Amino acid sequence: MTPPLALDPARSALVLVDLMDRIVALPLEPRKGTEVLSTAQELAVAFRSAGAPVVLIRVERPGVAEQPPGSGLVAGLAQEGDLEVVKRTIGGFQGTGLDDLLRERGIRALVFAGIATNLGVESTARAAGDLGYDLIFVEDAMAAFTSAEHEASVRLDFPRLGTVVKAAQVRFVAA
Repeated sequence: MTPPLALDPARSALVLVDLMDRIVALPLEPRKGTEVLSTAQELAVAFRSAGAPVVLIRVERPGVAEQPPGSGLVAGLAQEGDLEVVKRTIGGFQGTGLDDLLRERGIRALVFAGIATNLGVESTARAAGDLGYDLIFVEDAMAAFTSAEHEASVRLDFPRLGTVVKAAQVRFVAA
């Protein structure tokens, strides 16, 4: 197991992708959406306590009069001071202003969690890598439609883009 990761809270942000009722409720692997949500909420508490930003990304379908039921963030996930970003593509950077929000705050490292590992999380992370951010992936705070899709991202792709950790390894350096 990799040793604990020491993050600078002034330069790091937690990025939670698509933790919406209708997505958390989907049949997911290798863990249920409720398990992903629970771990993500624990991470969010730790980031907020350290004074590091929490970014909540949710998707809206473009070109429809009304979003499907369950399209909001899971109740209680967003807290005062969090940054909420609405995307209309698979990734969270295209046309959302997310890069500007992060750079205004001096953020250089992004810690990723959410659903689906190989879709919204990976697409957002790839764009972040192209923009020069350091990437950290919390494996036990993600799920996909199949275990194979999840594993391909966390075992093949993510190690080439950044560092893969478990939630228990995420720590902050003392101020």
